[in-house]
Amino acid sequence: MDPLLRTIAEILYVALDLYVWVLIISAILSWLIAFNVVNTRNRAVYMISDVLYRLTEPALRPIRNVLPNLGGVDLSPVVLILVVMFIQRLILNYGMIG
Repeated sequence: MDPLLRTIAEILYVALDLYVWVLIISAILSWLIAFNVVNTRNRAVYMISDVLYRLTEPALRPIRNVLPNLGGVDLSPVVLILVVMFIQRLILNYGMIG
């Protein structure tokens, strides 16, 4: 396999792995805000939540538009994590990494 293609695949794999962690942290922070454990009036909390929102919302919005409304339960991060994991498995199974 071409070393350049392998390097690009490895970088993509790591970036997708980091994005999964961003999704998890964003979901946990949204729960903490919803249950008033942390307050968005705190400047640091607001900045972190804003960055996480800007990183995750463009990918989550189309999924939310497709999923049915389940009340207060948002399954879009779980669906997106599954999609990212599927893409990672494709990278691994096609021999680009490993």
